[in-house]
Amino acid sequence: MLERMQPLITPPLEELKNTLGKAHDLGMASAVLNWEQETYMPHGGANHRADQLATLDLLAHQTFTDKRVGQLLEELKPLEADGDAQSFDASLIRVTRRDYDKATKFPSEFVEEISRAQNAAHFAWIEARKGDDFKGFQPHLETMFDLARRAADYLGFEDHPYDALLDGYEPGAKTAHIKTIFADLRQQTLPLLKAIQAKGDATDYSVLERSFPVEKQREFGLKIARALGLPEEYSRLDVSAHPFCTHFGPQDIRITTRFDEHYFPMSLFGTWHETGHGLYEHGVALELNRTPLAGGASLGVHESQSRLFENLICRSKPFWEHYYPQLEALVPEVTKGVSLEDFYKAINRVKADLIRVEADEVTYNFHVMLRFELETALLEGNLKVADLPEAWNAKMQDYLGVTPPNNAQGVLQDVHWSSGLIGYFPTYSLGNLLSVQLYNAAEAKLGNLHQMFGKGNFAPLLEWLRENVHQHGRKLLPDEIALRATGKPLEATDYVNYLKGKYSAIYGL
Repeated sequence: MLERMQPLITPPLEELKNTLGKAHDLGMASAVLNWEQETYMPHGGANHRADQLATLDLLAHQTFTDKRVGQLLEELKPLEADGDAQSFDASLIRVTRRDYDKATKFPSEFVEEISRAQNAAHFAWIEARKGDDFKGFQPHLETMFDLARRAADYLGFEDHPYDALLDGYEPGAKTAHIKTIFADLRQQTLPLLKAIQAKGDATDYSVLERSFPVEKQREFGLKIARALGLPEEYSRLDVSAHPFCTHFGPQDIRITTRFDEHYFPMSLFGTWHETGHGLYEHGVALELNRTPLAGGASLGVHESQSRLFENLICRSKPFWEHYYPQLEALVPEVTKGVSLEDFYKAINRVKADLIRVEADEVTYNFHVMLRFELETALLEGNLKVADLPEAWNAKMQDYLGVTPPNNAQGVLQDVHWSSGLIGYFPTYSLGNLLSVQLYNAAEAKLGNLHQMFGKGNFAPLLEWLRENVHQHGRKLLPDEIALRATGKPLEATDYVNYLKGKYSAIYGL
């Protein structure tokens, strides 16, 4: 007589991992559709894509917020408490609990509403930017900020609604702390900017606007990305209206850029900026894939990687001492009559300009401060969306002494608000600070990094970053990464000293 087979019982941790894997896969499927709509989807497909994304986002939310996930987290509390705080299991339970507690505060219908509104707003932004039509975009922007306020209310906050939104991008960060950091940066870097503007210079910047064929820009940009460590078999480069990086796992990295035949810094430094993001995602330990531990610790830490590769490496003189001869060989018509020294000064030009993504290192943070102040004012109700263009232009004049000639170059320039990414902007400046702090810590361990760059050798720095930042994914909080990797909490000192040293030398201050 055959014995009746006992049903298989899945241990709680394995059951949790299986459920998280399904939720993660749904999220990645949504990410694929988002990437494709930015790169290849015909414009007329927007309505179809809105339905598809709303369905996937809803399914991912429902899978992750299922009551059984909460039950499993309760059952696994002893394992979380007894295990090594940085072990895979303990970290998985801790981070999943944090995400679960936040996600379960959102009703499913609200998640679907956000997805549809984001899709509609995004395509409205694309058209508004093309036609310099803020009024056409205004209703969508009002919807996005209304949804942001509702999201903050669902999440809850003690001091400021912005805290609830900011935490989604920079865990643990507070609005009051961001205000303090920005006040410090403003105080320490504004005199540097004023000194540079007063000094003036005779550098010929026309090299930046010489005809540089798009295909050759792509060739050179991608060549450097590969040299920096972005593997061909696990990544690709495409074109989008606003450069970005996304990933569908550590071994599937997608970066985009945009091209202008008569302004090559847009594509080259944009490509290398997104390469930094891609290298971070590629370096996350494979064992973390299909779990909430996959991906970067925060957007500030993520931005530290993109700014490190874009600025500290690819705008450094030793980098160009190695690669300028190769650029001369590829496009002699661009570099003709331009010395390495003049080229280096040109790509590091400090100029109060209109566009954030093309801003130099000295003025960049003022663009971020402006957006942060406008976001908080809109959430507080102290500013109406209808008055946003006027407020934007006033702050641009106040901070940088320039006024946008139109809204396309002003309030409509960024994709973030149309995508519902409210609370995101401060992470750019946090990334700037951390990039130099990490760089200095790496150099203290590895020796003179500029000598390595002068030989085209970036591997030692990349390996250090993988060991100290990338591999951990979301196991560590941003503050923990800064402290463990650099020996001190995040602060502005290293960054400010870097700016003063580099630009005092360039401008002879």
